Amino acid sequence: MRTALAVITALIVFPLLVGSVLGLRSTDGGEVAVVRDGGPLDDNRVRQVIDPGSGLTWTGLWSSVHSYPAQQRFYTITADAKRATALGVDVVTVPSSDGVNLGIEGTFYFTLNLDHETLKTFDDKYGTRTYRAQNDQSLHAWDGDAGWSAFFGQAVRPVIDNALRSQIGSLRCAELVPSCGLLENATLKPQDGNTAIARVQDAVNASLARDLPATLGGEFFTDMRFTLAHVTLPGEVQQAVNESLAAMVAVSEAEAKVAQAEAEAKANKARQDGYDKCPSCAEIEKLKALPQGITVYAPGNPQSVVIPSR
Repeated sequence: MRTALAVITALIVFPLLVGSVLGLRSTDGGEVAVVRDGGPLDDNRVRQVIDPGSGLTWTGLWSSVHSYPAQQRFYTITADAKRATALGVDVVTVPSSDGVNLGIEGTFYFTLNLDHETLKTFDDKYGTRTYRAQNDQSLHAWDGDAGWSAFFGQAVRPVIDNALRSQIGSLRCAELVPSCGLLENATLKPQDGNTAIARVQDAVNASLARDLPATLGGEFFTDMRFTLAHVTLPGEVQQAVNESLAAMVAVSEAEAKVAQAEAEAKANKARQDGYDKCPSCAEIEKLKALPQGITVYAPGNPQSVVIPSR
């Protein structure tokens, strides 16, 4: 009988002890936690929010804790493997208004809204479902960096892509990549495209500030900013541009040689005109042109002797 009571007591007390230990959670300075009830007699609603850098906090027995990044995050779209985020190397390809597929690289900076009610809504909408990661594994948004990247890639990235397509698609290639103009006019000199890039960047930021809350269903991000870093041309287009630039260099070199030859011809003519007016000046110039060390010079005399100095 005592053995049976001991077993029953252990079966009751042990889960309570485990639940008590697991019911204490803390957060570091870079995370915020949303706690959902999870006991056998509880519902699955949000219980509380634990702010960043908290001490040990009682979260209830068997509650689930969803940890999200509390510091500024960034998402980089790039072809450079060293700078790529967890989603890997990628570039947004957007056609310009004149049909050139431009590769867009940039970085989106943002911070998760730490308002408690907003976080509860965010967890209800996006913390209770899974997202497919790069390795085809299904993860929650709170499953570490991989889970957050999976959520971001499926929920947020399409909005960024749409904003870029909308703004880039209204411009001609030469407005963003000035060397593109060489394909239309081989004599055109590339102009600075930084002004157009800055204008596109501002328009994309305005679009994201408007479209992300509308698409996601709440003001879940703050301090949003997209920086447009680089615009690239397709390989074959870039090759054509390079060939045009090389042709321009060759033309410039040829024009420089022609100008130099014309200048030398004019100088020679002016020099000869001077000699015609002053024959003795021509002889003086000849003497100056002789090698050093010559002591005897008899022009026009076949018997002349030239004696080098010692």
